[in-house]
Amino acid sequence: MEINRNNINELVNKCHVSPDKDYGQNFLIEPSISEKIVSLLDVNKTDNVLEIGPGLGSLTHFLCGNCVLSVCDIDSRMIAFLKIFYKNDINFILNDVRKIDVSSYDKIIANLPYNITTELVSFLLMNSTAKKMVLMCQSETYLHFSETSGKEYGPISILIHLLGEVKKEITVKKGSFYPSPKCNSLVFTYVSKGDVNKEFAIGTYKLTKSLFSNRRKTIYNNLKNHLRDEIKAKEVLSFLNIDVNKRPEEVSPIQYLEMYKYINKI
Repeated sequence: MEINRNNINELVNKCHVSPDKDYGQNFLIEPSISEKIVSLLDVNKTDNVLEIGPGLGSLTHFLCGNCVLSVCDIDSRMIAFLKIFYKNDINFILNDVRKIDVSSYDKIIANLPYNITTELVSFLLMNSTAKKMVLMCQSETYLHFSETSGKEYGPISILIHLLGEVKKEITVKKGSFYPSPKCNSLVFTYVSKGDVNKEFAIGTYKLTKSLFSNRRKTIYNNLKNHLRDEIKAKEVLSFLNIDVNKRPEEVSPIQYLEMYKYINKI
């Protein structure tokens, strides 16, 4: 069923599915935008697709029938609502997506809850094998995923760039949702490189979470604290030709990967 400006109030009132702030629910009510978002996923009939947080099915409407579709939502009201229209066409999962196995899906699409966006993206990157993801987040949050230096750069961006590539696709104005959030949203695509050592990337991510714990300190001071060894910290940075006075945000994802491998003698 298409979700739009004309039917949203009737659906919310009749079916008792008003958006829940605790789940960060904002329903997309512009079908043309929903269709564009789904088109970014490039689905075919054999793709095993996971949609996370479908809500009332703004994206589901354009996915159903075009792929092998599973939808996962933590809100039983949303699952019950979608079953009315798609009972025999979709695999329904009533659960927190962080508690299910996401490793079998070819592609993933989601309007991410603002309050756990970074946590969900890191979960998907570490646990899925999806070759492509189409995700929507707060406009400002996207910088944490796309940057490779500077103040917005950090562990999640390092993980993303070691495993794949992200691209900004569509800005969605806050008025395109019911209820309207406080800021605009941004849709981006993630495409897996497919030929990287995922174990090394995840190990690097965990290392950088420690090294970015105090961004104001130099990379040497953070590494020294992490290793609890001044000499080893200097040895690592010297081997990698990294200036001891650099800040964590001045070290590239590849340099962090090499740091992880050197520390672990890989």
